[in-house]
Amino acid sequence: MAPVIAERIELGDLNPREEYNGFLQTPFWARQKERFGWKAEAVRWKRGEEKGTLLILIRSLPGGLALAYVPGGPDAAAGRENREDFLVDLSRELRGILPLGCFFIRYDLPEFSSGEQAAPAYPESLKKAPLDIQPPDTVVLDLRSGYEALLPGMHKKHRYNIRLAAKKGVTVKKAGREKLADWYELYRITSERDKIAIHPYKYYERLFELVDAEKEPELVLYLAYAEGALLAGIIVLFNGKEVVYLYGASSNEKRNLMPAYALQSAAIQDACKAGAEAYDLFGCPPSADPEHPMAGLYRFKTGFGGELRHRPGAWDYPYSRLFYLLYRGMEAGRRWYYKVWKKR
Repeated sequence: MAPVIAERIELGDLNPREEYNGFLQTPFWARQKERFGWKAEAVRWKRGEEKGTLLILIRSLPGGLALAYVPGGPDAAAGRENREDFLVDLSRELRGILPLGCFFIRYDLPEFSSGEQAAPAYPESLKKAPLDIQPPDTVVLDLRSGYEALLPGMHKKHRYNIRLAAKKGVTVKKAGREKLADWYELYRITSERDKIAIHPYKYYERLFELVDAEKEPELVLYLAYAEGALLAGIIVLFNGKEVVYLYGASSNEKRNLMPAYALQSAAIQDACKAGAEAYDLFGCPPSADPEHPMAGLYRFKTGFGGELRHRPGAWDYPYSRLFYLLYRGMEAGRRWYYKVWKKR
């Protein structure tokens, strides 16, 4: 089997359209993360006839240590013959590009299974991370036949709630950075109500600054109003054939007017008009378990129809066993804090 060969490239050479694998592997995302403590490296790799590009994010730690993180990569088709062996060979090749003190590399892998089939796993040579960075489970709508073709596949309650929101006078308006502070106040309320962690305001402001400067991708803030009051808002990323619902926030008031349904309906219709092929609802529980703390989110997202996808989540390749085991212990404690303690 041919060896993997990798070399540094410029960020702007990342991910040409013919091998597009999601917004997490774009120069846009690299520049966003560089403003918040990460260093971005772009790499071109080749193995025989296979080739691709890779965004690697590097976080410096005390004592000259560092970790590497690959969001949404490498391409799901890479290493067709044996995906796990490919990831191991790639990791070893990247060791010469990463900082000397880098003690592991983490992949947030994009391949997926559907429905009730278990997500792909690579336990022979890689270690499952204690904490996933990106949501491993999601719902993706196929937009290629248009919005009207989606309606029969939606749960009848969802279709009813979309009509109800319109009947009750809920209006959806598109906005940008000028309304972001209003949205963030709702997001803060949502965080307190649902016990979820959120970034500081500057993180979301930076996203809008980036798209304003680069013009691609497009970021749209959808806001739902009734009787002049702001009830809810979502941030949606338009990036070619992929549209992703990134963040959602809602007030504690007038939730019976179903503004969340009106917002998603508006965004999905715009995605269809823009020629997108897929709308990713970006994160939900893995199954319809009524005991899951976010069971309501599962019902909401799957109710729009689409395909339930299960990605592997984060998998690690250690370069130093000792430092990696110490870091895993710290991360396991962090997971317990956010998933158990904070949600009590």
